[in-house]
Amino acid sequence: MPRLPAPDYPDDVRARLERDAREIVARYPGSRSALLPLLHLVQAEEGHVTRTGMQFCAEVLGLTTAEVTAVATFYTMYRRRPSGDYQVGVCTNTLCAVMGGDAIFEALQDHLDVGNGQTTDDGKVTLEHIECNAACDFAPVVMVNWEFFDNQTVESAKRLVDDLRSGAPVEPTRGAPLCTFKETARILAGFPDEREGAVAASGSAGPASLTGLRLARGEAARVVHPRDGGPHEAPQDRSPGDATPHDPSPSQHLSSHDAPQQTAASDPANPAGPTAEEGE
Repeated sequence: MPRLPAPDYPDDVRARLERDAREIVARYPGSRSALLPLLHLVQAEEGHVTRTGMQFCAEVLGLTTAEVTAVATFYTMYRRRPSGDYQVGVCTNTLCAVMGGDAIFEALQDHLDVGNGQTTDDGKVTLEHIECNAACDFAPVVMVNWEFFDNQTVESAKRLVDDLRSGAPVEPTRGAPLCTFKETARILAGFPDEREGAVAASGSAGPASLTGLRLARGEAARVVHPRDGGPHEAPQDRSPGDATPHDPSPSQHLSSHDAPQQTAASDPANPAGPTAEEGE
């Protein structure tokens, strides 16, 4: 049976979205270039990209729904079904995986009783694995609505999702203060973050990244060696006393850096390290 046409937005919602859409389209010399931010705009309305949202984008830009659907289904930042207020993404790419990301992802699935891409019954948390968060020097990394939570462990990740579900204050390791997924989507659509102090709090790269940059430039830099128990003299943007419950450090407790896994949980048949001499 053919699908019925997508229902339209209520008149007041559509009028508001049309005003926002005109502002977005005006930024581009060609209107179809505005499709990506428009998809974020409709995602900010309902928490995911619905058939109604895609039809709205098509009408505003003079595209077919097939053209809009092709884009919306290509990029993983666009959700195609209802999701939680907080998108919790665990990096399971190579470095994060071997440093503990696989263990974190498995533990959170058990802890939340959800699978990949599923949402908790209270609608608060959607859990997913992410291929790369581009923060390998802070592995294993968890992201919540695209904000960084660095150097995570199984226990710190469990505390993080519990606090998200209970409404307790949660601060990212670096970057802007946390907001809901709908609020994040509107910011990604190109509208300013109007929360007081949010823009100023965005900051810059973390200490590990900046140390690597100085080394790459040939500048003097002292490197942290968390396993040797010696002095930790690498430049730090914050003092140890500034750490939050979701910002663990090697001096506070063991992390996956101190007890690396022998293999990724996703590939138990292939332990780390050579299994035979060269030529055998």
